[in-house]
Amino acid sequence: MSLKKLTPALWAALPVFLLDLGSKELVLRGLQLEESRELCSFFNLVLVMNSGAAFSLFAGDGGGQGLKMALLSLFALVPLGVLFYLARKEERLQIASLGLVFGGAWGNILDRLRHGAVVDFLDFHLGDRHWPAFNLADVAVVLGLAFFLLSLVLTRSPRKFSGQAGGKKREGSRKPSR
Repeated sequence: MSLKKLTPALWAALPVFLLDLGSKELVLRGLQLEESRELCSFFNLVLVMNSGAAFSLFAGDGGGQGLKMALLSLFALVPLGVLFYLARKEERLQIASLGLVFGGAWGNILDRLRHGAVVDFLDFHLGDRHWPAFNLADVAVVLGLAFFLLSLVLTRSPRKFSGQAGGKKREGSRKPSR
């Protein structure tokens, strides 16, 4: 794998990873657990330790949850690594979008290893209805996956239909007579 192919992924992953870590550190220093600070009518900063998966699924399923979830997250990176390996170097949007996913995933994996849970702090709500708290790593993962899917739509040209299975004409085939 060439460095040229790796560059867009690194340019996406590294800032995501560093911004995620920095923002979580500021929240850990500035808020107490479960403390909430209203910033506007629909958005709060809140310190929540998420021991489960996305949107707190499987939270509180017993001891060692942080390590289990970190291992599960690492395992989930394997197919993304395969996609990265298979991507052509010309598909810069695809490669950069996978970098966003990797940067965000590594930020949350590090949280699980350091704290046993992921630090979530972004709390959007409408009145009393709150979306589950999340962090910048989560934003990067979701945006990275969205951009990856968009890149698949934009970079794949449709196959031309030739009337034969597999899209190829066979040698010696002839048109049926009427």
